[in-house]
Amino acid sequence: MGKEVKTNAMRFLEKNRIEYTMQTYECEEFIDGITCANALGQPVEETFKTIVAKGKTGNYYCFLLPVAMELDLKKSAKSVGEKSVELIHVKDITKITGYVRGGCTPIGMKKQFVTVIHSTAEKLPLFYISGGRIGTQIRLSPAELAESINAKFEDIVL
Repeated sequence: MGKEVKTNAMRFLEKNRIEYTMQTYECEEFIDGITCANALGQPVEETFKTIVAKGKTGNYYCFLLPVAMELDLKKSAKSVGEKSVELIHVKDITKITGYVRGGCTPIGMKKQFVTVIHSTAEKLPLFYISGGRIGTQIRLSPAELAESINAKFEDIVL
């Protein structure tokens, strides 16, 4: 059995001494977050997805929200001080973040973008986010994650 290859996200967490656990599931291509949570037996409300958007200024932003919820573009724009934001195109995810669709996570990207985590995470001791590749989830403290990447908690969903 080969050695587990760490992702940039895992390297970042270890470098910053942030405890996490990793879970993997069999998956060849992108599946939605609810399917992923169910495959791993994770509570859907504790499983968060990463969405990257571009503001009117040309800056990119990272938003984390529960997989069963939808991003509110107006609330999201307001949370980062933009007039408006729009989701980046799927084909641009790798070029902008260094990650593929279904494996995108707010940590270990090519560049650390301003990040906003939905306010429900603030009440959770632990939550699940992508581990940096398809088929990998990491469980960690939302508070520790927010502190390590200078993220804030706000209501950013519909």
